[in-house]
Amino acid sequence: MGVVALVPAAGRGERLGYGLPKALVPVGGVPLLVRAVRGLFEAGRVQHVVIAAPPSDVDIVNTVTAPLAPAGGAVHVLAGGAERSDSVRLALAYALREIPGTTIVLVHDAARAFTPPHVVRAVVEAVEAGRPAVVPVLPVTDTVKQVDADGVVVATPDRAALRIVQTPQGFDARVLLRAHESGLHATDDAGLVERLGVPVATVAGHQDAMKITTPFDLAVAEALLVGGQA
Repeated sequence: MGVVALVPAAGRGERLGYGLPKALVPVGGVPLLVRAVRGLFEAGRVQHVVIAAPPSDVDIVNTVTAPLAPAGGAVHVLAGGAERSDSVRLALAYALREIPGTTIVLVHDAARAFTPPHVVRAVVEAVEAGRPAVVPVLPVTDTVKQVDADGVVVATPDRAALRIVQTPQGFDARVLLRAHESGLHATDDAGLVERLGVPVATVAGHQDAMKITTPFDLAVAEALLVGGQA
């Protein structure tokens, strides 16, 4: 089966305060996007990665990521959209049009730059086994409260049934295409698939797949690198 990873990386990353697109912010001297793409290829199941980059940075993104591709594979860089979902839609259309044999699609956040390769493999293997949609998850360790518009607690969900969702999220390519053509909205691609009534399976995620979105997250990632844990 042909496995292609889509990386929507057109966000500006204002919260990180670097004045750079989020995907190009360095951790330990290496851009988040480079680390994320490298991890996808190191899983040994991805031959092609399609990156939706900021329109003004397509050339630089291509320059820093093209050398990461394995023999027989490639990194494809195109201009992303205004919203994350737009970037995924553009990258998906490109993959289905330009990369023959694309049957499984992963959608991965560049900000989850330290996702271990074994998580990527687990997602791919679950889709290969017949699951139309798969997400890596972690248990929720904090107590969660549901509040109303005034901030008053209305319920305390049982955290035993709750999970934190990570990426890459994996899909049968036809299912993801149908989800993006549906006109529905959700905070992630698995949410779009859920709205179609398609079951979404889970595999074990990993704490290293944290999403780097704030200066604190960046500091944690730098500390993990120094300590040899990432």
